[in-house]
Amino acid sequence: MHIVILGCGRVGSLLARDLDELGHSVAVVDMEAKSFRRLPADFSGLTVTGIGFDRETLETAGIERAHAFAAVSSGDNTNILAARVARETYGVDRVVARIYDQRRAEVYQRLGIPTVATVAWTAGQIMRGMLPMGAQDEYRDPSGTVALAEVHVGSAWIGKLVSSLEQASGARVAFITRYGDAFLPTSESVVQEGDLVHAVYTSKNRLSVESVFETGPEEI
Repeated sequence: MHIVILGCGRVGSLLARDLDELGHSVAVVDMEAKSFRRLPADFSGLTVTGIGFDRETLETAGIERAHAFAAVSSGDNTNILAARVARETYGVDRVVARIYDQRRAEVYQRLGIPTVATVAWTAGQIMRGMLPMGAQDEYRDPSGTVALAEVHVGSAWIGKLVSSLEQASGARVAFITRYGDAFLPTSESVVQEGDLVHAVYTSKNRLSVESVFETGPEEI
């Protein structure tokens, strides 16, 4: 995958390092050339000095072939503008923006742009937004038999009943986080775009649960 990162601060440089180590093609954009000093000496990606929402800058960074874009500069306005350009002008599928103002973050979530508004999520959650990684454990019982995890849900489940997801996967949906707020699903709850689904399942069934959550319901 080719991934463009706007901002080479602590989060951006960490993302760039980790993605580069995973073998992805990475381009980092920042207004200050000295910011690239945060990147490791063996970083093999591209660095571009310029304004993050400027089309020429983004095209130099390879936005036209990018599979994902992360806007993690220090400015909310720059991040959201750049994210919208990446999504709306260049059609990048996976776009994530870091927004410091929680209220504004919720607004942009409703516009279809995943946002990260708390420092605690930082690089790890942004990477999950760009590179779904199946299930991320949040709790395991002492025997290791049962796990509670945030499980990535594929787009085929959008608009489907949560109960159908449970029936198909054999997992129990413990709660869903939507626009930053958690709630307990009911029999009428449906999966919406941007939902973070937290499910309980037996550890031995992890792979099958991940597969069903990712691929979607079987066609009848």
